[in-house]
Amino acid sequence: MGKVKTEQIKRVAKELLERFPAKFSNNFDNNKRKVQVLTIGTTVRVRNQIAGYITRTLSLAESESSSEDMEEEEEFSD
Repeated sequence: MGKVKTEQIKRVAKELLERFPAKFSNNFDNNKRKVQVLTIGTTVRVRNQIAGYITRTLSLAESESSSEDMEEEEEFSD
């Protein structure tokens, strides 16, 4: 069972994704650096939690879109 993120972490991460969608990717280390630049005064732990939540959100969104693409291809091939 995973750890639960606080509402503050989720809120900040969602706001960053809405404001700067092109700056983030599936790479945690790159996201960590971007979060450090975009948020001022956060601790290392909070920065890492935000970057991790962003990475997980983007990874899940990508896997959902790829699974939808596979389903569409199967429908067309039948």
